[in-house]
Amino acid sequence: MRNFTFECATKIVFGKGTQAQAGPLAAAYGKHALLVYGGGSIKKSGLYDEVVRSLHDAGVAVTELPGVQANPRVSLVREGIAASRRDGVDFVLAVGGGSVIDTAKAVAEGVPYDGDVWDFFCGKAKIEKMLPVGTVLTIPAAGSESSDSNVITNEETHEKNGSASPMMRPVFSILNPELTYTLPPYQTACGCMDIMAHVMERYFTNEPHVELTDRLCTAILRTVLNNLPVVMRQPDDYDARAQIMWAGTIGQNGLVGTGREEDWANHVIEHQLSGFYDIAHGAGLSITFPAWMRYVAQSNPGKLFQFSTEVLGVEGDHYNPEHTVREGIDRFERVLRDSGLPTHLSEAGIGDERFEEMALRCTGGGVRTIGAYVPLGKSDIVNILRLAL
Repeated sequence: MRNFTFECATKIVFGKGTQAQAGPLAAAYGKHALLVYGGGSIKKSGLYDEVVRSLHDAGVAVTELPGVQANPRVSLVREGIAASRRDGVDFVLAVGGGSVIDTAKAVAEGVPYDGDVWDFFCGKAKIEKMLPVGTVLTIPAAGSESSDSNVITNEETHEKNGSASPMMRPVFSILNPELTYTLPPYQTACGCMDIMAHVMERYFTNEPHVELTDRLCTAILRTVLNNLPVVMRQPDDYDARAQIMWAGTIGQNGLVGTGREEDWANHVIEHQLSGFYDIAHGAGLSITFPAWMRYVAQSNPGKLFQFSTEVLGVEGDHYNPEHTVREGIDRFERVLRDSGLPTHLSEAGIGDERFEEMALRCTGGGVRTIGAYVPLGKSDIVNILRLAL
């Protein structure tokens, strides 16, 4: 087990009706909030009115930044930075899912910075100061409501990159599972895949003696797998929605990565898919992960055997471990298909025309590897993408 420092300063306010606390919570950090949100869903549901009323009642002025899309764009971030500077915004409140929260974080890091905000996402600048950020979560998926990172897309260059800093953790996050009842089934499934992917990027490690965090990973993965079919059948099952929402937060706040080497190869590969093809992040991960599992199982099957038996319930055959691993991967893929997610690129209308380009981008022009469980070079990434066709 490796040395580690774990700190998560985000205050979690969990449960029914908690969105009413947005105003008083925000007022502790600022007098003028930038309200960041997506399309019209929060207005149709009444959540927008609830949050704005709560802010006004607490004496917090509001500037709005609507229009956040999946795979959030840097162009909108720049608009938010300009509006925040113009109106004297001193706090950023995200009402939505991971794309909204990531946009809010990017605005918050960009307002005090003299240069272009994309500098943080291409390694030209480090975060030294940020506006405080709060969230009202509506989509359990990215875990950005308590994470120290965000991901933004540059639509001009098709790059999808992240930035990170301990300062990026929201000061508070409101989590009401009731707000997820109206999510479309496909969006629910994409969110659950995103949650599981965050955990699996940490679970697949070569680090020995990490029993506790292995068991934490297993608990989160099994919880999501158990409750996903429940909410697909009954979208307003509060208890199942609550389990998924809390799993998403814990899965990405850094706890399950403590003391261990992490992988993250699938996220690097998927960011190419969503950067070029604008595919939903969770759907991209549901394509890459089974292919990655099959590829790395050839050289490092150990953790996949454990995943198959402890997470997916396959009976372990120590005389034929390859069979156990194959059955585990097949079972995982069936779960994804049954929830309506694609498991092959062809299902998403993606061909092989950009495989070489994507692999080059993943590896910095072919000069580095990605991942730690099995380090992957350019040719390995191309082979994984071919397996995913």
